[in-house]
Formats: sequence, structure tokens, C-alpha cells
Amino acid sequence: MRLALATLIVLLAGCRSLGYYAHVAHGQAALLSERRPIAKVVADPKTPAKTRERLELASEARRFASTRLALPDNRSYTWYVALDRPWVAWNVFATPELSVAPITHCFPIAGCVAYRGYFRHDLAQREAARESALGHDVSIGEVPAYSTLGWFADPILSSMMRWDDDELAGTIFHELAHQELYVKDDSSFNESFATFVEREGLRQWRRSRNLPPPDERGDILDRSFTRQILALRERLGTLYAEDRPDEAKRVAKAETFEAFRGQYLVWRETEAKGDRRYDRWMAKPLNNARLLPFGLYDTWVPSFAAMFADTGGRWPVFYARVRELAKRPPDERTRELQRLATRSDAL
Repeated sequence: MRLALATLIVLLAGCRSLGYYAHVAHGQAALLSERRPIAKVVADPKTPAKTRERLELASEARRFASTRLALPDNRSYTWYVALDRPWVAWNVFATPELSVAPITHCFPIAGCVAYRGYFRHDLAQREAARESALGHDVSIGEVPAYSTLGWFADPILSSMMRWDDDELAGTIFHELAHQELYVKDDSSFNESFATFVEREGLRQWRRSRNLPPPDERGDILDRSFTRQILALRERLGTLYAEDRPDEAKRVAKAETFEAFRGQYLVWRETEAKGDRRYDRWMAKPLNNARLLPFGLYDTWVPSFAAMFADTGGRWPVFYARVRELAKRPPDERTRELQRLATRSDAL
């Protein structure tokens, strides 16, 4: 079957696509060849104490994911890879100069997504330069972890170890949720589902360890900042749809981004009360492509929260309900998510 798939790719893909698939295959194979069982890394006297401590916590979170959250019980996140780079991969996002719609890329398993991922930073930069030369807005995003959707036993990566305990455990829950359920060509559905599992799983994880609930102030600020980005994207979309010359749109685009910088400073000092966590993001040049990831991860989180409440917090029943919803046609699926979100807001 794998040979047939490889042959099909050869017949249908151009040289550039074949080169990309080869790069991805090589990068994934390198991770598999470099991984070590976490138990052996923990037992190794050469392992730094801090690394041992984090891996022990990751192992506890991994067991909790399967025993308490009913997530897949497999070998994923029972291995460790010490990377020779700060991030495992880099995603390249692109949009037309006068559009907020992403330039999508379609793959045999993952379906269509709004980016191309690279295991090497120089190749991501080369792809970004190619898109820029075509006149597109471009952005490169750093990737600390990802899921192969159960095709391989995904490892804990050294790029994940810099996080605090909640982020490490939450990421394991998030990525295993992708293995539990993944819908082709619907990134917002997939990421919102995984984000809900991550957040609810983290609440239950902390409760099991006699810890207080997660501090939600950061999430509240994230949601507030995301709403502003989505409003900015909507304003730009309206601007680009206007019947006027492209040069006038370019000027208005620059003015819109500049006005947003001023709005951000006011928001930071008022609603965010001086919190500067977004300053690094705002310091970089703004363009359409940099806005793409926002809203992708949490658009439908309230909808999944409502579904979870309807099941009485029973994970297997919840997953079964989500699978039923995933089978519906895209438009019908979206309408149901909107209905659930409205009900969640009312509650």
C-alpha cells in the first residue's frame, strides 16, 4: 500500500512537490532514528537532573492522558529526542498582497492546510523568499511540537522542555487529541477540538495533583488579543474588497496596520494592565500572513465545551459525539458548531 501511494505521488506531483515530500520524509525519519525511550533517558546518569525531572512529569501526563482522558494508549510521547536546533520545524504562511485568504497546500493524509512546514530553517526561509518574490505577504512561524496523527510514535522533543509544567502536559493532551480525531480540510475544527481537550484535560490533571485550577488570566488576555486581530483581519478583508485601485488599497493597508499599532498600545496599558507578552510579536513588521494563525486554535472551543457538558463530562461519549459531528457535511457541521457556541455564550 505504501509503495502504491509513493507511486501515485510520483505520477501526480511535480519536481518541486517531490523535493518537498523528500525533505519531510527525511526530517521525520531523522527524528525516529534519534529518539530514545524516556525510561532509558531517565535512568541514564548522564542525563541532567532538570531534564530527568521534566521527562518524569511528561511520563505521568502521558499515562494520565490515556487512563483519565481516554486518549490513545500507544507509544507516542514515550520517547525523547534532543534536537540540534531550537525548534523542531518552521511553518511558512502566505497570502496574496491584497487578501487575507491563505494560500493553501494540500497533502495526501493531512488534507489542505494554510502553510508548508519545514524541518530546516534555511529551507523555510527559501520558501518564504519564493512566495515573497511572487508578491505575496509571508510569515514564518516556529513549531515546538506537532502530531503525525498516529502514523508514528511521536516523541517528546527538547523544544518542548523549555515550557512550564502546564504547557508540557497540555501539549501532550493536545497532540494526542489529534490522534483521537482529525478531519481533513478543516483546521479550525481540528485545532479547536484539540485545544478544548488540552484545556479541560489540564484542569483535570491539576485537580488530580491537588493543585489549584489553572490561572486563566493568560487565556483571557490571549482571547482578547485574538479578538482584536480577527477584527483587524475583517477590516482588511473589507478594504481589499472595495472597488478602488490597488495602489490606493496598499496605502490604506499600511495606514490600517499603523493604526492597529496605536490601538495595541492603548489596549496594553488599559485592558492588559501593562502586560507586555505581545510586544515581541508586535515589534515585527505586520502583514496579512502574520494574521493567519489567529482564531485557528480556539474558534470553536466554546462549542466543544457545550458538547462535553452535554455528555456529563464522559470522555468516550464526548469523542463519539464529536465523531458524529465530524461526519456531517462542512456547512452543516459549521452551523451546529455555531449553534453550540451561541448556547455556550448564553450560559
